[in-house]
Amino acid sequence: MITKTKSSTGFEYIEIENNSATAKIALQGAHLLHYQQHDTPPLLWLSEKSHLESGKAIRGGIPICWPWFGKHSEDAALPQHGFARTTLFSLLETKETDEDTTELLLQLRSSVETLAFWPYEFEILVQITVGPTLTVALTTRNCDTKPFTITSALHSYFSVSHISNVSVQGLDKAEYWDSLTDKNKIQHGAIYISEEVDRVYQKVKDELTLQDRDRTIKISTKGSSSAVVWNPWSDKSKRMDDMQANAYETMLCIETANALADAQDLAPGEEHTLQCSFCS
Repeated sequence: MITKTKSSTGFEYIEIENNSATAKIALQGAHLLHYQQHDTPPLLWLSEKSHLESGKAIRGGIPICWPWFGKHSEDAALPQHGFARTTLFSLLETKETDEDTTELLLQLRSSVETLAFWPYEFEILVQITVGPTLTVALTTRNCDTKPFTITSALHSYFSVSHISNVSVQGLDKAEYWDSLTDKNKIQHGAIYISEEVDRVYQKVKDELTLQDRDRTIKISTKGSSSAVVWNPWSDKSKRMDDMQANAYETMLCIETANALADAQDLAPGEEHTLQCSFCS
């Protein structure tokens, strides 16, 4: 079942329910707000204080960071993580493949508004597959007459039992940039979180695993060789108006990215797909 609805504030989103799972997708940002297999806890974390308002970024779920990840490299006054996550997408297609699987295809094209932020003609397509496995695929097409470069991320917020119970595996010996110290470092063994973490891992080749107390989540990617691991910890959570002070205890971001050296150069007519899939 696919239902298009609005909140009391007029915020538009789509609800999906099939034999495998339930999901909610906002038209703003093609933002996946919720995914939950039946009889299991939600996969994604969404802040109780998140802004579900037109033009405001949503804290949680899977925001789409595009066409730049983080701050703009030349103009810090431009929106953090680009403009796609606060722009309304068009719903192109819905398809119930079978009783277990539902697919949505959403589109954003360049416009007068986007050209004010980024001077290129483009099309991006977001395909979301809700089934026993959750898959999100972001395809960028260069519709301009000149090349452009993008950095991007599928900024996945995972819901965890408690941050002290989790580890991230699959990044042993990977090099990463630590944004908190502005230094490049090497990962040794699994990742455990006991303080603020903000890292961009490079040359990521293996499937990643988020190991929680009672659940194992496998993270598979395509079109990406970089991954971001982020938890704001206590002090930063207190400074963020869209997170509760203790929210860091029940969330961890493991983001499928094209960041830093993994930036993508697209010639006119070329396209690139960044994809992540999760199963537990």
